[in-house]
Amino acid sequence: QVQLVESGGGLVQPGGSLRLSCAASGFTVSNYWMAWYHQAPGKEREWVAIMSTGGSAHYVESVKGRFTISRDNAKNTLALQMNNLKLEDTGAYYCNRHSPQLRLSWGQGTQVTVSS
Repeated sequence: QVQLVESGGGLVQPGGSLRLSCAASGFTVSNYWMAWYHQAPGKEREWVAIMSTGGSAHYVESVKGRFTISRDNAKNTLALQMNNLKLEDTGAYYCNRHSPQLRLSWGQGTQVTVSS
């Protein structure tokens, strides 16, 4: 069964850190461009970090220098290290294939709340 399961979210103060994880089953993450998506309250889901099949990373401007996407081929997982979190980082985070044509059904996501 092809599935994505996100975890690692939580409540954190501004400036804090979280590490999100995405466990994939039914396919090999390294064979696809993968991305982390952020859906802020009341807004559309948008990608924040992408990892190519070759291992190169790309970030939306707002998270550059703060977020790091990584992949563990042995575990078939994708991770997002989030440092220096800001209030606007609050929302649900999802992982998925980056290509719209290859995208899977969205998982349940993991909630990140940045609040003082």
